[in-house]
Amino acid sequence: MTGALVNGRTLLDGRVVAGKAVVIEAGRIAAVVDDAEVPAAADRHDLGGGLLVPGFIDTQVNGGGGALFNDAPTVETIATIGRAHRAFGTTGFLPTLISDDLHVIQSGIEAVEAAIDQGVPGVLGIHIEGPFLNEHRKGIHDADKIRALDEEGWAVLTSMKRGRTLVTVAPECTTPEMIARLAAAGVIVAAGHSNGKYAEVEAAIAAGLTGITHLFNAMSPLGAREPGVVGAALESDSAWCGIIVDDQHVAPATLRIALKCKPHDRFMLVTDAMPTVGSESKEFVLQGKRIVARDGACFDEDGRLAGSDLDMAWAVRNAIGLLDLAPETAFAMASAAPAAFLRLDRELGRIAPGCRADLALLDADLRVQRTWIGGDPSA
Repeated sequence: MTGALVNGRTLLDGRVVAGKAVVIEAGRIAAVVDDAEVPAAADRHDLGGGLLVPGFIDTQVNGGGGALFNDAPTVETIATIGRAHRAFGTTGFLPTLISDDLHVIQSGIEAVEAAIDQGVPGVLGIHIEGPFLNEHRKGIHDADKIRALDEEGWAVLTSMKRGRTLVTVAPECTTPEMIARLAAAGVIVAAGHSNGKYAEVEAAIAAGLTGITHLFNAMSPLGAREPGVVGAALESDSAWCGIIVDDQHVAPATLRIALKCKPHDRFMLVTDAMPTVGSESKEFVLQGKRIVARDGACFDEDGRLAGSDLDMAWAVRNAIGLLDLAPETAFAMASAAPAAFLRLDRELGRIAPGCRADLALLDADLRVQRTWIGGDPSA
């Protein structure tokens, strides 16, 4: 059946336009027309003047709804995480594993493939954040899990046949040749938890690295004589930078400075969310450590950051309020930019004919009222 979303304000090509209807057929956007031109046979859905935007895409989601992917890398965990984040406008996500044993990573990959096969809403692939990291920039990651990226690791990272595989590595702890092999195999490679020098990151980018995981956090800073990971990331016009805008991980002024350094379409909002998102409980256990959420971020008992309690709609509001971004720019950072980073921008991240009907309806306060994934509406 053809459906039509009418009486809303719609984000089209970077502008909010009133009086347009989004026509949906077979899970995709069939057309964007004037409200008066909606086919007579279409099932109309009145948006009540709300704002219709592309559904948010989050490339770093450790948990949600009380579930943590590392604890139970299963289809059920993925579905629980997806439901929790969908309530906040996320219609596409990568379940994320922090550093763990290779057999846990393999289980996560198999769970994601099964979730995609079973049609679990929103899952686009997997983010493997470690264990191929620099111990000196490990953050909350367990040092005992960190290891070298060898042939066994390469085989695991390249084993997924469905969806996108994103892996975060420390460039100085591997080689440009290994990064090139991963990229040639279809793996999306990002730098993170790295103490790398500018030249090492530059070499990695030349070899095929295209992302920076949570810019500024757990990486060598911009220095006077050594630009570090941050300097290489901000100088590169090609690499996408994930940013956590929770007013805890990075000072807003620091992010505002970063945004002046390169095109805005190379920044993408991420949550680095933990199980507390969408859950009444604001504490959990991460690899034996008690973690507590407060003010949008998560901390261990020593005050060390351990992910966030952030959802994507909150991240969008923070990007507008803390970073002085236009709403249209913030929406693009939550949808179009991550879609392009994942090489899914032909069908996700935009409201345009041919794209998948992954959409979010927001009220005047930019809070999520309803979502659609593949044209299927949330309750």
